[in-house]
Amino acid sequence: MNVSHGSVHPVEDVPTTDGAGPNPPRVRMKDLPGMPGTPGGLILRLAQFLFSAASLVVMATTSDFPSVTAFCYLVAATGLQCLWSFSLGIVDVYALLVRRSLQNHRVVCLFTLGDGVTSTLTFAAACASAGITVLIDNDLSSCAHNHCAQFETATAMAFISWFAALPSFLLNFWSLASR
Repeated sequence: MNVSHGSVHPVEDVPTTDGAGPNPPRVRMKDLPGMPGTPGGLILRLAQFLFSAASLVVMATTSDFPSVTAFCYLVAATGLQCLWSFSLGIVDVYALLVRRSLQNHRVVCLFTLGDGVTSTLTFAAACASAGITVLIDNDLSSCAHNHCAQFETATAMAFISWFAALPSFLLNFWSLASR
């Protein structure tokens, strides 16, 4: 059978869809700003990486962070967030350079799962570190003996990193749920 298909040979006159039929075609918005493979997604990944790296560096440079479990947890969580955001940032740069869409079901599922895990860990670590920082500063009043400014800065950077990771997770989850 020698039949040409519209995907192989472009059709000159595209049929109009005015929604007159019983089931009008569904329209999906594939590349929303902030989704993987878009410039907005790359900006979110860059912000996640920079703020989690800042939190990691500030907390790791204090001499007494290993004595508190919540601060060790913050270092581990922001380290994981750095690795995840950096690797997905590289994937976003590649997708932008070769003009490739990252809307494959498996890729979106992997991104959603990774973003969900890393953002939850970062948020939990930031909350735990904030609680310990408030305990040291307000309740024990021993900021003169500790690095309270560094603890507060690292905690704030972790929260900002989580604020940058949350839209990535929500957009990927929404894209996964709308399939």
